[in-house]
Amino acid sequence: QVHLVESGGGLVQAGGSLRLSCAASGSGFSINAMGWYRQGPGKQRELVARITSDGRINYADSVKGRFTISRDNAKNTVYLQMNSLKPEDTAVYYCHAELIVDPYLASAWGQGTQVTVSS
Repeated sequence: QVHLVESGGGLVQAGGSLRLSCAASGSGFSINAMGWYRQGPGKQRELVARITSDGRINYADSVKGRFTISRDNAKNTVYLQMNSLKPEDTAVYYCHAELIVDPYLASAWGQGTQVTVSS
């Protein structure tokens, strides 16, 4: 069983920064990729950023140049550095892990952390 624990959300003024962290714990799996999704008020959940175990990264167009995803494979932890935050970044941010539970593929979600950007 995999457990994802997120931290780092909060309230920040527009133009400010926040750093999210997500640590995966458990046994019997390996992680192919980790990423962050978000769901704003009245919106669908969307991919923010994703990083694979070999370091390939993709970002949503709306966050390119402002957000940076990184990963510590040894700690099964993924980070999201969010700079130049805008009110439209306000959302619940969810950590996601793409797992290999040999021979199957699986996924896991964190509980979500609120990010609120005030104008």
